[in-house]
Amino acid sequence: MLQQLLSVILQRLVSRVRHDEQPPLIGNAGKGHGRRGQGRARARPAPPRPAPRSAPCRRGGDGRREATRMRICDRRQHKSLGVVRAARPAYKVTGHLDDCTCDVETIDAFNNYKLFPRLNELLESDYFRYYKVNLKKPCPFWNDNSHCGIRDCAIKPCPSDEVPDGIRSGSYKYSEEANNLAEECEEAKRLGAVDGSLSKETQQAVLQWTRHDDSSDSFCEADDIYSPDAEYVDLLLNPERYTGYKGPDAWKIWNSIYEENCFKPQNVKRPLTSGRGDDGGHTFYKWLKGVCVEKRAFYKLISGLHASINIHLSARYLLQDTWSEKKWGPNVTEFQQRFDEVITRGEGPRRLKNLYFLYLIELRALSKVLPFFERPGFQLYTGNKSHDAEMKNLLLEILHLAKSFPLHFDENSFFAGNKKEAVKLKEEFRLHFKNISKIMDCVGCFKCRLWGKLQTQGLGTALKILFSENLIEKIPESGPSYGFQLTRQEIVALFNAFGRISTSVRELENFKNILRNMR
Repeated sequence: MLQQLLSVILQRLVSRVRHDEQPPLIGNAGKGHGRRGQGRARARPAPPRPAPRSAPCRRGGDGRREATRMRICDRRQHKSLGVVRAARPAYKVTGHLDDCTCDVETIDAFNNYKLFPRLNELLESDYFRYYKVNLKKPCPFWNDNSHCGIRDCAIKPCPSDEVPDGIRSGSYKYSEEANNLAEECEEAKRLGAVDGSLSKETQQAVLQWTRHDDSSDSFCEADDIYSPDAEYVDLLLNPERYTGYKGPDAWKIWNSIYEENCFKPQNVKRPLTSGRGDDGGHTFYKWLKGVCVEKRAFYKLISGLHASINIHLSARYLLQDTWSEKKWGPNVTEFQQRFDEVITRGEGPRRLKNLYFLYLIELRALSKVLPFFERPGFQLYTGNKSHDAEMKNLLLEILHLAKSFPLHFDENSFFAGNKKEAVKLKEEFRLHFKNISKIMDCVGCFKCRLWGKLQTQGLGTALKILFSENLIEKIPESGPSYGFQLTRQEIVALFNAFGRISTSVRELENFKNILRNMR
């Protein structure tokens, strides 16, 4: 009897030891997948780590403290099972912006809940969706004119009969009456015939438009919209998104922009650049802090534009590509690779703050240019009179909203001080940016080239507005504005470029929500 009892106890002990040696089950393991007996632990398992005394993993209790302990406990358990969870946000962008009186939170609230919905509606209208561009211009800086062969890099131009008559016939002027005068002016300019055979009004308009076209206030290398290679593109049918264009060609474009056009000395290495000399950005940011506010702003504008483009590529990523459909959507991994504070060694949050700086610059330009668009003679002319009037009202609503923003950037800090030095610096600033607009013709992906040209022209137009304040103040309430002009190309680029920045700020909110739900 005693022997039988000892035998039963021994069997139970052996059974318990064997059970304790089984590995923990992860995912679908142990649910009938694979051969029986696979995955057993061969080595003795390490003893479990005791939980810290300050936050024991136990159930029960209530209140915030217990909820916090439960979250800590769940994270430990997820980590032990090999489950990848985002325990922290991918980026941390809050608070005050350098060289500004504004903060991130104020911009988020203003953009996401007030301005963005209205701006999106405006950009879907006919006047703003059609953009004329020459995508066949050769690269002026190097001979490699190879183009991307990926199908998502391609552009679908508009057949001429799909473009509204008012846009095609008006080209880039502002109203039906102005279009009629403009046609006479343009013909005279082609013939070089500024003489007494033209009306006095036409002669004056010819001279003013010649001055405008040759203006030293232009920040961009504008396309010749009369070139046979210039075509209208429907921006809604050719959205900015991930195309697969990357590698040495794409790197060459951005490297040329940063290294040759951002006032940076060659011996100062940018953060995260390959090769020797990368000290975590210490030398670079020491240099950037020591330069004048204009050069620092220039770098931040380019960095902000780069960040905005990367947000769009991450937000509209090709997630699925099958014979039946393509699925585009947010790619969190791609976003984290570009902006995660740890992965980018602190660069991600800086890039995003530069995006907000760019937002403030373009928003300020919209608030300053209001008198130009308020004139009764200005129309968003497409040929549909009632719709054009409706869109102009929406445009003015957006501009008044932009003007109401409480913490605008103060552009008066630019080019102040010694007048001679300020003029010289402004010219350097203008030429450097104009050079960047030329580099866009070197982009191998046509869709990337389209949006690069549009956004650089839009930012260039914003800078032109900011530095033409005296001319804008002199615009008459009625009649033509000879001192300050904007072409239709500039108008379309200005609002669509700001639309891209506004969308980027909105997409950051989406990524923030996705990452919060992954914790």
